[in-house]
Amino acid sequence: MIALLSITAAPACRGSDRPAGARAGAPASAAAAATRVTRTPFGTLPDATPVELFTLTNRQGVELRAMTFGGIILSLRVPDRQGRSDDIVLGYESAADYARGNGPYFGAIIGRYGNRIANGRFTLDGTLYTLATNNGPNHLHGGVRGFDKVTWRGEPIPEGVAFTYTSADGEEGYPGTLTARVTYTLTDRNELAVDYEATTDKPTIVNLTQHTYFNLAGQGSRDVLDHLMQIDADRYTPVDATLIPTGELSPVAGTALDFRQPTTIGKRIGEEHPQLRSGLGYDHNFVLTRSGEGLQHAARVTEPSTGRTLDVATTEPGLQFYSGNFLDGTITGKGGRVYQKRYGFCLESQHFPDSPNKPAFPSTILRPGQTYRSRTVFTFGVAK
Repeated sequence: MIALLSITAAPACRGSDRPAGARAGAPASAAAAATRVTRTPFGTLPDATPVELFTLTNRQGVELRAMTFGGIILSLRVPDRQGRSDDIVLGYESAADYARGNGPYFGAIIGRYGNRIANGRFTLDGTLYTLATNNGPNHLHGGVRGFDKVTWRGEPIPEGVAFTYTSADGEEGYPGTLTARVTYTLTDRNELAVDYEATTDKPTIVNLTQHTYFNLAGQGSRDVLDHLMQIDADRYTPVDATLIPTGELSPVAGTALDFRQPTTIGKRIGEEHPQLRSGLGYDHNFVLTRSGEGLQHAARVTEPSTGRTLDVATTEPGLQFYSGNFLDGTITGKGGRVYQKRYGFCLESQHFPDSPNKPAFPSTILRPGQTYRSRTVFTFGVAK
């Protein structure tokens, strides 16, 4: 069974009506008892736009830092089996570093459309729309200035932060004025919940996701090839040489893309499989095995040396597993760490790539009077 786009008939999204919280740097009062939320200035972008930083800290000592530029998760500190905390996400030191060039999309909110659209074109209600082709012949992650490169409005909420952004009609070629709201909440169960909402005034397409690169051994420490990956998917969407889905839903059984049982990322990544050649490793959408609607488990990752674990649950029908194939040692990240090939992995919950051009795929169309909703929960733990 493939889940459909979560759409409900509802009033417009009202992220701006949330409580603004206390003065900058003070904890949000509703969240103080469980997760402390602070709000502080975080420098400026090269064009002098000010950036704010939100820090979420729960009682277990897990700490998340996210900023208004791109809704980017800058750092995420979690303990290992010895109780030692380390930052497990890749990224840069400052807002200006991200603005100068975040080609890998470290930590960012992705929109309006996460992943690829073939030839930068789609037809909706008989009208052809043309988008930027910023990834070879294709459109990727919302275009030249997608949601990862805009400044969102941030407000503290209980246990987290809400980011809101209004994308104008025609921005990056997309129809309709889209109002988007993305929240990050951190619980005492070490759950990071990412909730997405969006409304539009014209028919449009929406596929929002989060593009954090994880390394459970610690950011910049080594590659992720020894991480054990398990994905709840019997099928995947094969891609052509430009990483556009062919339209098939192919079984993972008997292939290098079978992660139904925990398998190290590196075990089969070097196999002579045409799909691995296309993406220089894993860069594929997995069709999640679901039983109805709602939040369901999608993946589990374990890092043997630290014992850190990551579980992913989502309402989405797909999960893009990317093994950091295009990191190449040219990026120096936080703490002066150089990011070599496969120093991080992404698990991007999503509808399928190129869905606007694949009628058999779950729809990504959003119409006026409807509300797009999606939820993904990342849970951090320790294997004894």
